[in-house]
Amino acid sequence: MQRINTLLTNFLLCAAALLAPAMHTHAQTAATLTVSGEVTTPLELKMQDLAAMKQVSHKVKDRDGKEHEFKGVALIEILEKAGVTTGAKLRGENLTKYALITAADGYEVLYALPEIDPEFADQTILLAIEKDGQPLPAGEGPFRIITPKDKKPARWIREVRSIKIAFAKN
Repeated sequence: MQRINTLLTNFLLCAAALLAPAMHTHAQTAATLTVSGEVTTPLELKMQDLAAMKQVSHKVKDRDGKEHEFKGVALIEILEKAGVTTGAKLRGENLTKYALITAADGYEVLYALPEIDPEFADQTILLAIEKDGQPLPAGEGPFRIITPKDKKPARWIREVRSIKIAFAKN
């Protein structure tokens, strides 16, 4: 009986080890990014939705000085798909709008819309879905913001789950 229990335990451990990558891949593809707030079209985007959009890449150094290539969708493209005010319409009170990006653990970062819009800023903020040709690893993805020209990567938010567009008010 002891031998059967040992064999069964070993079998279950091996099965779990073999299934873990598949479960991680399923979790990555099942994750949803929501875009809400001051938008004309609220979005719930899955990995396949983002993969179908125009892809861009950035080669950047992480906080340890190691270079990586991140690939994904320009954040501005996602915001435009949601109907966020951009381009020539981004003037007057619309200049007080911001994007609040929230991670799975509650970490939040804020970007003023002009920081994201290429008519105002000279960089492409990326919602990455790959790192060095592979899906983002657990604890980092499935979605991650990369801001290539920030001097510190503190706003390179991992495990992005939502983007909320709002007006700054006193």
